[in-house]
Amino acid sequence: MSQQPSGEKRIGRVRYWNWRGQTIRYTFFPAIDKETKTGKPPLILLHGFGAAVEHWRHNIPILGQQYRVYAVDLLGFGRSQKAATNYTIYLWAEQIYDFWQTFIGQPVILVGNSIGSLVCVTTAFKYPEMVKGITLLSLPDVSLREEMIPKGLRAAVNTIEGLLTPPLLLKLLFDLIRRPFVIRSWVGIAYYDKLAITDELVEMITLPPQDKGAARAFCLLFEGLKKPGYSPQVKTVLPQLTIPILLIWGRQDRMIPVTLASQFSQLNPQITLVELEKAGHCPHDECPERFNSIFLDWLNKYH
Repeated sequence: MSQQPSGEKRIGRVRYWNWRGQTIRYTFFPAIDKETKTGKPPLILLHGFGAAVEHWRHNIPILGQQYRVYAVDLLGFGRSQKAATNYTIYLWAEQIYDFWQTFIGQPVILVGNSIGSLVCVTTAFKYPEMVKGITLLSLPDVSLREEMIPKGLRAAVNTIEGLLTPPLLLKLLFDLIRRPFVIRSWVGIAYYDKLAITDELVEMITLPPQDKGAARAFCLLFEGLKKPGYSPQVKTVLPQLTIPILLIWGRQDRMIPVTLASQFSQLNPQITLVELEKAGHCPHDECPERFNSIFLDWLNKYH
């Protein structure tokens, strides 16, 4: 994997961990303020679909001024192994819990973008002893999938998915979408600020799909998404959490409707909702200065 010369200063110390026979990549950024080792909870950052620990490169150095920061590549993504397994949100929650038990062992703050935020919610629900608070950026709810697709497109989307179900066709699709020019177009939908779509960002997303087993993992990820039991229902789980929750949403998010933000925020009085103007699906990367400031203010208030 290509890295910037100052990679460690941007994303932390890169390490690899054997989890259930699979290789997991993670990074660790020790707090610059040594007193935080006992005074403040560590942070675990979880990327979204198709991303990796590098997606937090604009956040880790700032957060690491005060907090110990860990970032993890979920199994099947980033430079973690592209395993042949049944991918579910619950599997990734187990991965993060085992990671926490192995390396941390004290309550943490979970931070996730998109699918990573769904992993945060699930982990906090299943393993409350490990989580002091969660920050969610653009939280999806797979159970609301039909609601998120415009009515006029639902039939077409269902037809396309039906045609793409055979593994051979999925692999052909994967060969297309992992090309840099396609990835750049896809990121253009996710980001409102086109200046944030840099060559570095495109390379970061393009490299992992070239790994051995990536096409197979993509097929399994796609198949898992459609199966019952892939993830909990957010509207069922969110009201049961008793920890502080920061919910951040870009008002120009074209991947997950911003209308869900207000719906989710009404489910739990612990939720602090912040909607960002001129921001899309990945506000931590698109407008990191605003995200870092909001997140640190929230941390200082509750932790």
